[in-house]
Amino acid sequence: MFNRAVSRLSRKRPPSEINDIEGHPSSSHQTLKGTSKWATSLESLLEDPEGVKRFREFLKKEFSEENVLFWLACEEFKKTQGKKQMQEKAKEIYMTFLSSKASSQVNVEGQSRLSETILETPHPLMFQKLQDQIFNLMKYDSYSRFLKSDIFLNHKKSEEQEENSPEAQTAAKRASRIYNT
Repeated sequence: MFNRAVSRLSRKRPPSEINDIEGHPSSSHQTLKGTSKWATSLESLLEDPEGVKRFREFLKKEFSEENVLFWLACEEFKKTQGKKQMQEKAKEIYMTFLSSKASSQVNVEGQSRLSETILETPHPLMFQKLQDQIFNLMKYDSYSRFLKSDIFLNHKKSEEQEENSPEAQTAAKRASRIYNT
């Protein structure tokens, strides 16, 4: 009986006073999902595979999909182990996005371009400056337009319809009964 009362009291605290398992204040961003989370920041959008898919779809229509593809390739590159694999991936990134003959050339400042000679001695952060430029380009340009786009707004609308569906409401009522007993 006492445990049940304590349990109920802990649920009644305002979100700002609720801590996670490690004792840190719990973030409201942790509970957000889908489009709500994507709208908090470009970082949150890029952490969600569905968000990346929708953002790529949008950028494709804007003829700038290479930006997010380059950013993703750089993130993968940072995880690469072994000099040989790193050289191969670095060359692939260079030839695809940075070379003057690149098939999906990204628009980075001229002085920031890498020469092919750096590909011989790759390191995980060799593309970081260029990746940051592209990230900022997306953050301050494409991302704000994405949040106003039909792709984003239609996805948000379909999420809201799912949440308001009879099945979702029934599940919410069941959960409410379980937690309020």
